[in-house]
Amino acid sequence: MLRKPIGVFDSGIGGLTVVKELFTTVPFEPIVYFGDTARVPYGGKSVETVQRYAREDTELLLSYGVKMIVIACNTVSATALEEVERTAHGIPVIGMIGPAAEEAVRVTKNGRIGIAGTEATIASGAYEHAIAEEGKKQGKSCTTFTVACPLFVPLAEEGWTNHAATGLIAEEYLGALRESGVDTLILGCTHYPVLADVIQKTIGTTVTLVNSGAIAAKRVAELSIKAHMPDTAHPIPDHTMLVSDVPRKFQQIGERFLGRPMPEVGLVTWKESWVVRRV
Repeated sequence: MLRKPIGVFDSGIGGLTVVKELFTTVPFEPIVYFGDTARVPYGGKSVETVQRYAREDTELLLSYGVKMIVIACNTVSATALEEVERTAHGIPVIGMIGPAAEEAVRVTKNGRIGIAGTEATIASGAYEHAIAEEGKKQGKSCTTFTVACPLFVPLAEEGWTNHAATGLIAEEYLGALRESGVDTLILGCTHYPVLADVIQKTIGTTVTLVNSGAIAAKRVAELSIKAHMPDTAHPIPDHTMLVSDVPRKFQQIGERFLGRPMPEVGLVTWKESWVVRRV
């Protein structure tokens, strides 16, 4: 009997850093990933538009019979989590913000937590709200410091992980956070783990980085059906990769994000509903 896959979606390619974590935490689970590359980025869209996109992305994953949905996009997690939950009809939905906020509050020692994210995620205030709630639950008083880092996304996609320009931009973005005395920094965009080394160097080696995708992947592992033993005859599951535009570019950059080859990427288009095409 085939195991139902885990569905993962993002506005583009950044969510593959979450898939990379899932390959480690749930290596025997098949994954269906959708990157909405025709409509990226979601960060500059209205809340209503992001909610509609999130609903459509969820419907696409449901058509593949997924048993769980991971929102590998901080913008959607911040503005459309409830929309995804309604559309998912009762299957588990895991976003980026709640798990990361819980982890940040748990690990901070001085209660000063930094949040680096896209402009839309920072403007939403979702992380600040989640951290305040988690602080109450865990009995900690936390102060948050936020910074939008929009240029980190193209730098990650270009592969400029060790470029001098990346270091200068990181200093521009993160210098004030470093001076504020944060001891914990949430990477509030799924692109940012690609630049983790330069971010750590800039913010300081004593600051704990919280990778929102890695924490969400641990939550997936906790929720995954543990009663099923790995299929030793077929230990490597078949994964499905889908995009709404330029699959070849996605495959090229995506393999760099994953650090491994990926299956041929399928193309889907929106025509009143999603249509899968061969490319």
